[in-house]
Amino acid sequence: MNVAFDKPSPWQRIKPVFQGFDLPLVFIVACLCVLGLVNMYSVGFDNGTRFLDQGRNMLLAAGVLFLVAQVPPQRLMALAVPLYTAGVLLLIATALFGLTKKGATRWLNLGVVIQPSEILKIAMPLTLAWWFQRREGQLRPLDFAVAGGLLVVPVALVLKQPDLGTSLLVLSSGLYVIFFAGLSWRLILPVLLAGAIGITLIVSYQGDLCQPGVKWVGLHDYQKNRVCTLLDPTTDPLGKGFHIIQGMIAIGSGGVTGKGFMQGTQTHLEFIPERTTDFVFAAYAEEHGLVGCLVLAAGFLALIFRGLYIAAQAPTLFSRLLAGSLSLSFFTYAFVNMGMVSGILPVVGVPLPFISYGGTAMVTLGLALGMLMSIAKSRGLMQR
Repeated sequence: MNVAFDKPSPWQRIKPVFQGFDLPLVFIVACLCVLGLVNMYSVGFDNGTRFLDQGRNMLLAAGVLFLVAQVPPQRLMALAVPLYTAGVLLLIATALFGLTKKGATRWLNLGVVIQPSEILKIAMPLTLAWWFQRREGQLRPLDFAVAGGLLVVPVALVLKQPDLGTSLLVLSSGLYVIFFAGLSWRLILPVLLAGAIGITLIVSYQGDLCQPGVKWVGLHDYQKNRVCTLLDPTTDPLGKGFHIIQGMIAIGSGGVTGKGFMQGTQTHLEFIPERTTDFVFAAYAEEHGLVGCLVLAAGFLALIFRGLYIAAQAPTLFSRLLAGSLSLSFFTYAFVNMGMVSGILPVVGVPLPFISYGGTAMVTLGLALGMLMSIAKSRGLMQR
């Protein structure tokens, strides 16, 4: 007996690829990208092709997001150890054979110049989520100690370069996984208390501690200067304090509603340093004011809460830990960047997601969002 089968149409063949995408997450990211492009058109107006290049970077990140979203979480988990191992080996190679620019050895020439520390932003939460998935149901204090060791090695290598901003991002992404895995508050609170005491002592004795020649244990001189400049940027208004002062002036001059699109005087008269990258928030605040800043903050909060919702609905411990860490990593990016530009945190090289110019950072965001989307898709498939 002959049985006739209908040949599937092209749409029926590719339809499964598009099923399961988290539409609220797509909408939130699209809105943030629009804000970023509009702002880049203004702040990058005098920088040639920055606007077009940023659009290209976003399209590249969208392609990465789409491809990674097709990879099931189980396969992502299988990539954790190889990616972590490769990242650590590349960091060691960077320390031995890396390229040095402006006193920092952060790049490695492998035919193309790469920055290996970027790999750890993704590899670190992947690896720790894989570790706790393996130990599910039998967690002991030793397991948290092993996780701490896995975290300390790359963070120490990145700090050695030195790269305080990236080391902070790698550290926070790992700590989020450890926290969500169930680290006891009895271990967290003493660390927070010690940090609070340290900050209080620095603020109270900054006059003595910030004197030239005084060494801070574990910190380079430039890192010490960043903290001291944060406490009193007027001590060197045309040098180390220039960035912070100009950023605060730009934010304050924006007022409630801002000066208007492409009307920022601090921005277009080039008083704001790095106005398309690290200090892009100052330029944004000057032109869009408090209202625009609240809209941007609402967008980041929506992204974070949507990511945490995906984490809460994830079907496995690995997926929950990974999604939770990636979601709070967006908080770290936004809080540290806005904080340093506003003068409440030391100046470190942390971009503002979707707003700052940069190809590598945008691709890293695409990877993180693709993993979130993969977890959301896996949840949807299990519910069908």
